[in-house]
Amino acid sequence: MTISTLPFKRLNKILKLCLNKHLLEAGCDEAGRGCLAGPVFAAAVILPKNFKNELLNDSKQIKEKDREELRKIIEKEAIAYAVGQVDNLEIDEINILNASFLAMHRALDQLKTKPEFILIDGNRFKPYKKTPHQCIVKGDGKYMNIAAASILAKTHRDDFMKEAAQTYIHYGWEANMGYPTKKHREAIRQHGTTPLHRMTFQLLPRQLELEL
Repeated sequence: MTISTLPFKRLNKILKLCLNKHLLEAGCDEAGRGCLAGPVFAAAVILPKNFKNELLNDSKQIKEKDREELRKIIEKEAIAYAVGQVDNLEIDEINILNASFLAMHRALDQLKTKPEFILIDGNRFKPYKKTPHQCIVKGDGKYMNIAAASILAKTHRDDFMKEAAQTYIHYGWEANMGYPTKKHREAIRQHGTTPLHRMTFQLLPRQLELEL
């Protein structure tokens, strides 16, 4: 029996495992859509029917150390999981919405077990082959398979940005992960952009714009 527990306080809300109990369902979510730099990542996860975890939730609602513990559990116990990414150059070429869809498709392409249904976090998705799907607004706080995908997408992307921060030392990516924080934007103003920045994004407020 696959029951995963961690020594933390019980959450008030236990997520549902999936939408369709009679189908092999993959949850999908992305991370990094609102960042100024780096790829957008997405994950697809198929959980076993008896999977339980009281800590599992939307990755944004969980502490970093807990996300890392959950990542280990998900990657060990999932029927199948995969992570896809779309880099900043592709994002600039096709826009972030299409890049998010493409990252999810790349994750789904890598699944060793093919799902019969796909559950997507959000309100839009580009159909994947002929596999039926449904979008769920704030689904990462409602269904375990989407929440698990959010954990993997977030932790894999954080690893990428922390490694990139060792090369591009001025931008604070080890802490802000490429999001538009004050420190990140001040570093862009002082040091310019890097090869990882998304040049179609508003990198600086209008009053601080440079010729980037």
